[in-house]
Amino acid sequence: MSPHLSNERPAFDQLLVELADYALNARLTSDEAYDTARWCLADTLACGIMALAYPVCAKLLGPVVPGTSIVNGSRIPGTAYELDPVQAAFDIGTIVRWLDFNDTWLAAEWGHPSDNLGAILATADWLSRNQAAGAPMAAFTRALPPRRDPLTMRDILTAMIKAHEIQGVLALANSFNRAGLDHVLLVRVASTAVATTLLGGSREQVVNAISHAWLDGSALRTYRHAPNTGSRKSWAAGDATSRAVRLALIAMAGEMGYPSALTAKTWGFQDVSFGGRPVTLARPLGSYVMEHVLFKISFPAEFHAQTAVECALRLHPRVRDRLGEIERVEITTHESAMRIIDKTGPLHNPADRDHCIQYMTAIGLIHGQLTADHYENAAAADPRIDDLRAKMKVGENRQYSADYLDPDKRSIANAVQVFFRDGTQTERIEVCFPLGHRRRRAEGIPLLRAKAAAAFSAHFGATQADELMALFADRARLEQLPVRDFMQLLARPA
Repeated sequence: MSPHLSNERPAFDQLLVELADYALNARLTSDEAYDTARWCLADTLACGIMALAYPVCAKLLGPVVPGTSIVNGSRIPGTAYELDPVQAAFDIGTIVRWLDFNDTWLAAEWGHPSDNLGAILATADWLSRNQAAGAPMAAFTRALPPRRDPLTMRDILTAMIKAHEIQGVLALANSFNRAGLDHVLLVRVASTAVATTLLGGSREQVVNAISHAWLDGSALRTYRHAPNTGSRKSWAAGDATSRAVRLALIAMAGEMGYPSALTAKTWGFQDVSFGGRPVTLARPLGSYVMEHVLFKISFPAEFHAQTAVECALRLHPRVRDRLGEIERVEITTHESAMRIIDKTGPLHNPADRDHCIQYMTAIGLIHGQLTADHYENAAAADPRIDDLRAKMKVGENRQYSADYLDPDKRSIANAVQVFFRDGTQTERIEVCFPLGHRRRRAEGIPLLRAKAAAAFSAHFGATQADELMALFADRARLEQLPVRDFMQLLARPA
């Protein structure tokens, strides 16, 4: 006979409480974090604006039911859409992630902390516009407290730093990917915490919302790995941010939470989805992640291959006229890259190609550059690419793997060397820290600004692009600007 189960309601799991208290009460003082956050905002929006040019992304945007509209809805940057905040979070999260060009974070678990911007901007714009208009809110948000001051872009930067921190610190010690779970789990958790906070949630409401985020479990990583790699990986974060806003609104309506969502025996997240292992925080929550975040500046490549592509670009002048003479190409890398993006055989779609270290390295060697267009079918039809891929040998350097996990280094090292049939070879090019690494911030930020300016100019025109870049360059003015005015600058008339 089964023993009787105690129905005594436990206290909320300590981790749920820590995440809520940080989201609600942490006072951030790091000037470096805020300075990095403004450029992270510019970069993330630029990635989203660039993605609008791709029909496979654009087809997913807009209202769920065509033709519906929302008064004082959340604006989608670069478009004329005004949507409810749940769908808006999906759209914003999808465009910023589509090209695999926004920031990243590599640890025991990895991910892209700026994915959370979908929830942050959608929630803040919708709330700001409705409160400014004195408009009645939906019935389930009637508990929203009045705000005396409008949300400003300082609030957005603060929410970004906190979302980065929650996602990134959870990723330091908990390897959900090795349990087959996709890293967008942490996007949902972080976005839920900050979205509920932006809505003015109480401590109880924020804790309740976070418990629901864990109860949702996680998507499987199937769509990120051979032989199933596909475009869902480009909208998975949008899906996570959308769900986060929905959970925040449900909690704000007074829906109950679940105190042992993580630790309940048999039925909690840890037992069901994480092999009974505890979910832990590797370090106190502060602003560490935003300060150390990794930007993708020069090319949209899965981050474990960023330095391999840098190596290939340096070798391009030495090999471009000798491609037919190549006998083999040796790529030396770290364990995570071998597990995730070391891929042979046919590549079926752009998502497959941007997660193949051999493909990305081949493009760099052949063209001396790598753009999102190089993943499309027309570029992939070049027979030289698969010819080079067939000559590549990928091996692990254990020191690279150790340095990848070293919190004082956080390197993402790769080396590439090309050997020719006549017995000659190129020098072995090694890059340990990619351009977007904190150690190369002074070198990288000017190029990041150029990346953003080019994206804004191509979509909005030079005048509006100059206005946006001048705003990002003046942090004090940016931080004081109301969110609704900032989002208006990014809207495109119908």
